[in-house]
Amino acid sequence: MKRYLLAIVAATSIGLCANAHASLLQNGSFELGTDPNLSGNGFTTLAAGSTAITGWTVGNVGSIDYIGSYWQAAQGSRSLDLSGDGPGSIFQTINVVPGQTYRVTFEVAGNTDNGPDLKTLITTTGATFQFSVAGNSHSNMGWVLKSFDFTASGPTETLTFQSTTDGPWGPALDNVSVAAVPEPSTWAMMLLGFMGVGFLAYRRRAKANFRFA
Repeated sequence: MKRYLLAIVAATSIGLCANAHASLLQNGSFELGTDPNLSGNGFTTLAAGSTAITGWTVGNVGSIDYIGSYWQAAQGSRSLDLSGDGPGSIFQTINVVPGQTYRVTFEVAGNTDNGPDLKTLITTTGATFQFSVAGNSHSNMGWVLKSFDFTASGPTETLTFQSTTDGPWGPALDNVSVAAVPEPSTWAMMLLGFMGVGFLAYRRRAKANFRFA
C-alpha cells in the first residue's frame, strides 16, 4: 500500500513540475509566421499593428524588424530587433490565474550594426533590461538569459516588450517563455515525490541484491 501511495505522490509531483515549467505563450521563439527572408535582406520590417508573427502583435507605435538569416538567433532561426525604422514593441495576451505569480524568461542581445553600444528595452512590469553589443557580431550575438516575475491581477495579462533605444538599431529578443511559479507547498510535494521515487528505486535494488546474494 505504501508503495502505491508513494508512486501516486511521485507521479503527481512530476506532473506539477511539468505544469510549472510549461510555457503559456504561443510561438515564444518567433519561429512561426511570415518568412522574414522573403525580402531578400534576411529580415522584414513589420509596421504597427502587424500580426505577421503567429501569436504576436506589433505595438501601435513604431515598428520592429522580424529577423531571419540576418543574424544568429538564440533559439531556432528567427528573432526580433525591437527597433524597426525606430523604437517599436510587440505584445501577446495570455490566459492566467488571478493571484498566481508567473516568471517570464527571455534572451536578449542587440543590433550590432550601429547606434548606441547599450541597447535597452522595457517590459510589461516596467522593468528595464539592457545589453552591450561591444565585441559582438551577427555570427556571435552574445545572447543573455533574463527574467522577471509578475502576479496576475485578472484572468488575462498582456506581455509586452518595448524598445527604449533611439534609432533603428535596437535590442534583440528571442526565446520568450512564461510559466507559473510553484507555491512553497507545491515545491514540498514535488520534493516528497522525488524522495518517493528514490525510495522505490532503493527498495527494488535492495530486493534484487537480496535475491542474488
